[in-house]
Amino acid sequence: MAWFIIILLWLGNSRAQFVDITSQTEPDLEERLFGLLLRLQTEKIYDTLLIYGRDCAFPSLSSRLQVPTVLVSSGSTNFEWNFSSLTLILSCDIQAEREENYRTLMKLHLARRLILLRGDFQPESVCDFYSKKDQYNIAMVKENFDQFGVVYSCRLFQDQKYEKINFSEDKPIFIEQFRNMHGAPIRSFPDVSPPGCMAYRDPKTGEEKYIGFVADLLNNFVTKVNATLSMQMELAKNEEDLSFVNITNWAAQDLLDIGMSEALSFRMTNFDSMSYPYLMSSFCFMIPLPDKMPNSEIYMAIVTPPVLIVLFIIFCIISVMLIYIQKKSWRALSVTSVLLNDICVRGFLAQPFPVPRHSSKKLKLVLMIICFCSVITTTMYLAYLQTFLWAPPVDPFMTSFADVEKSRYKMAITTYDVDAVNSLNVSKDKVVVLESNKFGHLRGTFNDKYIYPVTAVRWMTFEKQQDNFAYPLFYYSETLCVNYFDILGFPIRRYLPYRHLFEEHMLRQKEFGLTKLWLDRSFGDMLRLNYSTIKDFNPPLLNDYVEVHNLYWVFGLYFAGLALASICFIQELLTPLGRWRFRILKL
Repeated sequence: MAWFIIILLWLGNSRAQFVDITSQTEPDLEERLFGLLLRLQTEKIYDTLLIYGRDCAFPSLSSRLQVPTVLVSSGSTNFEWNFSSLTLILSCDIQAEREENYRTLMKLHLARRLILLRGDFQPESVCDFYSKKDQYNIAMVKENFDQFGVVYSCRLFQDQKYEKINFSEDKPIFIEQFRNMHGAPIRSFPDVSPPGCMAYRDPKTGEEKYIGFVADLLNNFVTKVNATLSMQMELAKNEEDLSFVNITNWAAQDLLDIGMSEALSFRMTNFDSMSYPYLMSSFCFMIPLPDKMPNSEIYMAIVTPPVLIVLFIIFCIISVMLIYIQKKSWRALSVTSVLLNDICVRGFLAQPFPVPRHSSKKLKLVLMIICFCSVITTTMYLAYLQTFLWAPPVDPFMTSFADVEKSRYKMAITTYDVDAVNSLNVSKDKVVVLESNKFGHLRGTFNDKYIYPVTAVRWMTFEKQQDNFAYPLFYYSETLCVNYFDILGFPIRRYLPYRHLFEEHMLRQKEFGLTKLWLDRSFGDMLRLNYSTIKDFNPPLLNDYVEVHNLYWVFGLYFAGLALASICFIQELLTPLGRWRFRILKL
């Protein structure tokens, strides 16, 4: 019995000592973790804390740190949180974070994480666990952190997947690992569509390379982060017609890291698989310049009916005045004498006419008026004629899709633009859906039977190409548009760990003016790589000469006048003969 009592006393004393050691250890661990969090806060690693789990030292530290803190004890949230970019995630163990909200996962994907390891978890296995989720800003501490002060930080591009960092050492715990990728591949696929991406064969290495304002940006990024570009050409084996639509879908399916193409932005419900906007543009139509007035219509266009009526009235007034002043009587007036007044007809046509002898002052004044009218009318019509022949008037520009319905043009589009064009007020009879190759050929040869959708960026090259033409054929309409605000971004994998580096690089390249430089030299690159030509696609000798059929109205008026003169001449010949016959019969 005595031995039993001694054993119980010894067990009770041992338990009290163990409880005392535990109570001392836990505060020591909290103090060490508090010091670590203060150090990270001083280094501006975080300004918001997100704590997953409950049975560890992290929740109790939240009251001591004067930063916004979100406690998720269940390991998952039902809401879409708007966390800042400097959020530090604290997990009580490797399984504490069980976030299921997709939008929250996207926002926290690049956040830094500090995990408290319990049990027999090795740092290497923890790094592997998070790397499978494309999360690499990971640091760990074990439960003996208060004794050894060792922080384990995951390192991607090293032989050992983690690094031991002593709390007392002045080493960074979290580093930007993707600033030097040590030759790691970046999966991509090119959309060879000038001027954004154009393929060429390197004469030195024989390698296929790409150039353009889209390709150059990605090429520079690969060089900057010391990576390699891996083109996933095997994805195109079962595809007949490749375009940026396929590349966007492959990026959304995590088959590509960054696509070397424009992303399909107008069909996206969210922009998770699209980068920050690279360029802002518009997606409108290039339309043939309005037709010029045919030469055959110019001669009638300069003779407008109101002006002719006014001239006819002036002619009749002056003719009446001239006859009355000469004859000094109204009896000499008749329709024939007024309309066929020899002096007025010659004077208005700027022809010489006989001046009556011993003319009075009134008659001379009328003759001066005739000369003045002849000078005004002939000068005016000659100026109109020469101006219209040199630069004929053009039809009005199209300002709405109703004008397209009335015009002779049809709208040529590709299969990728069908949905966008269907939303426009255009009948199906006016729309022609073509394959990409045929569409590109027609638009590239400036076929003026169609109007074509084109981005403002692509139009820049067409505009420079038309500078080599005798005169431009097309113009870019800012009123007839598929999309007035077109976003040009890159197809990108949703959980790309270096997404922020790529977007930062993209903005810096644009800020430094490299994007503008690439856009300005796009047409020169297209010429050098035979993607374009300086050939003039204008119809040969268009409006360079006046043909006989263009003088239809001139000859018509000429022969009409000649016929009228012949009738008058015959009438004058027949009148004396009639008088002689009348006299013979009278005798």
